[in-house]
Amino acid sequence: MINSFYSEEEINQMGFKSVGKNILISKKASFYSPETICIGNHVRIDDFCILSGNIVLGNYIHISAYCALYGAYGIYMDDFTGLSPRTTIFSATDDFSGDYLIGPMIDKEYTHVIGGKVYIGKYSQIGANGVILPNVTIEEGVAVGALSLVNKSLSAWGIYAGIPVKFIKPRDKGLLVLKRKFLNE
Repeated sequence: MINSFYSEEEINQMGFKSVGKNILISKKASFYSPETICIGNHVRIDDFCILSGNIVLGNYIHISAYCALYGAYGIYMDDFTGLSPRTTIFSATDDFSGDYLIGPMIDKEYTHVIGGKVYIGKYSQIGANGVILPNVTIEEGVAVGALSLVNKSLSAWGIYAGIPVKFIKPRDKGLLVLKRKFLNE
């Protein structure tokens, strides 16, 4: 039988800053600077994901296929959060004003990279093809619809969607009861 996930021993040899238990990481995922990445317990990272920079993943997290997390300024995903396929999180971006050159092969004195930490609060889910820009806080319990651009911080327990993202309606908190049952609390 072919296993498409790394073994626990292989994960421990990858050089992560810290790693919890019950981790599933696809052998087709890519990690740049794993020594700056912390992974909690019960985390699954699927095929063709890219994780780079300062990233902290809490517990019970799923990062679906083709997601990219660029954590130059830091990305923190709290417990019970998830990214649907092809979600991209940027904690840094080039300055596209025309006053600077752009790209990783240009000397830093000719570029202007700007950004800020991205925080995704507990019980939040980002829909497929979502894009999260730098310096954004997504508070607890937020659901972001597919194909949305998150360019501002989002208040707790709301459903948001659009380009740019807009508040749609409140989100039900019934999942908190399910979490307590799931964890036998």
